[in-house]
Amino acid sequence: MDFSKFLAEHPYVDFSSPLIQAKADELFRGITNDVEKTKIAYEYVRDEIPHSFDIPFFDIIVKTITAKASDVLKHGTGICHAKSNLLAALLRSQSIPAGFCFQHLTLMDDDSSGYCVHCFNAVFVNGRWIKIDARGNTNGKNAQFSLNEPILAFPIRKEYDEYFWDGIYASPHMDSMKMLEKAKTLQDILNNIPDYVHEAPDVTE
Repeated sequence: MDFSKFLAEHPYVDFSSPLIQAKADELFRGITNDVEKTKIAYEYVRDEIPHSFDIPFFDIIVKTITAKASDVLKHGTGICHAKSNLLAALLRSQSIPAGFCFQHLTLMDDDSSGYCVHCFNAVFVNGRWIKIDARGNTNGKNAQFSLNEPILAFPIRKEYDEYFWDGIYASPHMDSMKMLEKAKTLQDILNNIPDYVHEAPDVTE
């Protein structure tokens, strides 16, 4: 398999940034095992970089909308797409292939406000792709690092039109990136977050 697309720098996965390089040096100092590196990076992004919608609305940090990996690290927050960019950047900096996967989910607890594209990561370690969701474990979510069956933040609910897009993508979801670039507030995200993936995956499953 050609992993070059899953190791490449991308405008939103800017692992050559000095910020990303410094954080990678800090996180992975003395670590040589790719599985251990992946777990360390995953738990850092999941637990130490709060999802933008999990931060109290009075906190000044929510005034900053991030998309690019280095900006997520700099400002310490991002939505799922942005956090996935950071996780991919940290792993690609270590020559660990990392990509993106997408779910069609309700925007709120039910479908009253429509749907959105949710993003999480796929990582190639131990000779296979594993799937990990660094969205953040708040309000009952319990995503975990797993080398076997994925333990993701959001189960698919059959009573709603929720599903996974098949395959693994080498690049972030560009419609979501464009939305984040334009957004000035969290409400802008809620109003404009895309709900469909039009691109074809780079790896089919």
